[in-house]
Amino acid sequence: MSKLKIIFGFVILSLFHQCYSFTGSSLTDEKTVQINEFPNNAALVNPTLSQQFSTDIQNRFLQRTTLKGTKSNPDILIEGEISDYNFSSATISSNTLTNPSGGVVQQAQGKLTISVKVHYENKIHPDSSFDRTYTDEAVYNNDLSQSQIETTQVKLVTDRIINKIFNDIVANW
Repeated sequence: MSKLKIIFGFVILSLFHQCYSFTGSSLTDEKTVQINEFPNNAALVNPTLSQQFSTDIQNRFLQRTTLKGTKSNPDILIEGEISDYNFSSATISSNTLTNPSGGVVQQAQGKLTISVKVHYENKIHPDSSFDRTYTDEAVYNNDLSQSQIETTQVKLVTDRIINKIFNDIVANW
């Protein structure tokens, strides 16, 4: 009897899976994509940001869609530039330290902001083409070194920006 329930459960799940999928995409007719390098034209230049961002966005589209990369006559063209990369003071955080005299000291925080201008051109559906600027930021404790910021916070911010770009193009939300 329990084997029958298990088999019945698998049949129901497979029917549900065939009826509904979480991998929907608004890209139905497009087959090829060209993603050009995003040069870093910000006033403050992180020497690895352009290459890393360009590689990460290419990987996102090639791994999570059925699009094939091309260098000539693509159905979709994605290009742009890193237009802002800066550090600023944020706020005094709620993280506290107790100093030896028993007083409470609040840690200062910094903020990393990155902006990317994107030109998206869809030759199959030109009405969905756009030019937009995507900006995101990360707040971090000032006790992080420049190297720690650039390995963790930059990755965090660029991943968020790539998610926004990807969702705007593929999910068309």
